Amino acid sequence: MVKIGVDIFGGDYAPESTLEGAILAAQELPDDAKIVCIGDREVIEKYARSKHFDVSKWEIVHTTESIDMGDNPSKAYQQKSDASIPLGFKLLKSGKIHGFASAGNTGAMMVGAMMVIKAIPGIIRPAIATFIPTTSETPILLLDVGLNPDAKPDVLVQYGIMGSLYMEHVFNIKQPRVALLNIGSEEEKGNLLTKATYPLMRDCKCINFVGNVEGHDFFSNEKADVMVCDGFVGNIILKSSEVIYDLVKSRDIHDEFFEKFNYENFGGTPILGINGVAVIGHGISSGKAIKNMILQTYHVIHANLVEKLTEAFKEYTVA
Repeated sequence: MVKIGVDIFGGDYAPESTLEGAILAAQELPDDAKIVCIGDREVIEKYARSKHFDVSKWEIVHTTESIDMGDNPSKAYQQKSDASIPLGFKLLKSGKIHGFASAGNTGAMMVGAMMVIKAIPGIIRPAIATFIPTTSETPILLLDVGLNPDAKPDVLVQYGIMGSLYMEHVFNIKQPRVALLNIGSEEEKGNLLTKATYPLMRDCKCINFVGNVEGHDFFSNEKADVMVCDGFVGNIILKSSEVIYDLVKSRDIHDEFFEKFNYENFGGTPILGINGVAVIGHGISSGKAIKNMILQTYHVIHANLVEKLTEAFKEYTVA
């Protein structure tokens, strides 16, 4: 049985949005999956009754403590050891759940990922990945989008490996095309970081490197399935993409392609490179977004991505 831990206190609209999403996800998850709700038992059971949902379909891990959005992540993690996020990572580390999803305090999620679950041996720095919508059904995976603003060349190469394995095993793409995000397609283009990274990616046997891609290669996966950049650039792209959707909606434009920019459709962002499955949701997540965050967590667990990354990095050595 695959057990997915869900932070019921996580998000600006919790617990209503998280519980709504958990009910929606329970209706779509296969029979081999079960949601473990981490939060106030009384609140969880009361909400389930109000929605005529059979609460026995969930497991409940009781806590009344939570790390609020405005809390200092490191201090709160130490001072609130029984809060839903620290408790979720304890359950993940002990193997009592197979994945943990939260739309709560992002900093606290990163503290738990790095200090409790820790990086897979051989991985220099984990990364946060996101999806870039395309004109086809399959999105582009972009990483890093904020965890490491100042990455070194060997770290970017590892992002390429992690992204490639994600797209291969979660999206079933054989030999995903990995590209380096740059200001020109030519090998000699770029800043000091991309110029130093290009030959390392070109010579890496672990990935199908296709060279540089530029900003106008976004929103179409004709050239690449995975795009690699440092967290400074990636975070700007992520937030710019979110604003596109907001602008389209504010102008009352209805278009099938632009609807793909709606964060609710993806639900959450996986932390790649740690010894467990952890997915971070948007703070403003609705019930639909929470549902998709939970479903994505299931797909990552089912793909055995952590095991595949661990195996890959046993053989990979940094030059």
